[in-house]
Amino acid sequence: VQLVESGGGLVQAGGSLRLSCAASGRTFSSYHMGWFRQAPGKERDFVASITWSAAIYYADSVKGRFAIARDKAKNTVYLQMNSLKPEDTAVYYCAARRSSSNEYTYWGQGTQVTVSS
Repeated sequence: VQLVESGGGLVQAGGSLRLSCAASGRTFSSYHMGWFRQAPGKERDFVASITWSAAIYYADSVKGRFAIARDKAKNTVYLQMNSLKPEDTAVYYCAARRSSSNEYTYWGQGTQVTVSS
């Protein structure tokens, strides 16, 4: 089972990026998918999640700027990030958990997002 993130990079403040998370090894259509991020010297924080039934949740810090979506046919989850701020700089991780569990079991390797001021 693998989760592979892509789409990170360097962008100026106010810019946009779209992260992708491709899942392989099993079908994740019945899983809840989430995005987390970890800035240098800080703990990993929740960013957004989408359930198998498409219920969506966001951290307050990204509401109105980020959008999570999933394509079940492609086994892929996306995170559209707009109006990026320097404080959004972090390694972004994709994760998956069973709907019956509160713990994210599968994690990607992360992709770096750097927002310059």
